[in-house]
Amino acid sequence: MDQLGQFLPLILIFAIMYFLLIRPQQKKVKEHQSMVEALRRGDQVVTQGGLIGKVVKVKDENEVEVEVSEGVKVRVVKSTIAQVLSKTEPADS
Repeated sequence: MDQLGQFLPLILIFAIMYFLLIRPQQKKVKEHQSMVEALRRGDQVVTQGGLIGKVVKVKDENEVEVEVSEGVKVRVVKSTIAQVLSKTEPADS
């Protein structure tokens, strides 16, 4: 019983760290992954570098083409997209 009392503070510290740091970070990563997977043509996005543009083409699972100005297109790695400003509605089939 005395040994359990010695480890109890360590267990409590780990539990607090898990619920305050690790779990929210995992949730944030999961939300970012779902946002990136849902990208489609016409979405207005912000990259981590601060570029704002419209998705012109989803090239493959890791890359999109973003038009930052009329006629100026850049290839962007999907994971570097920080935020989706406006979503387009899916086309009715």
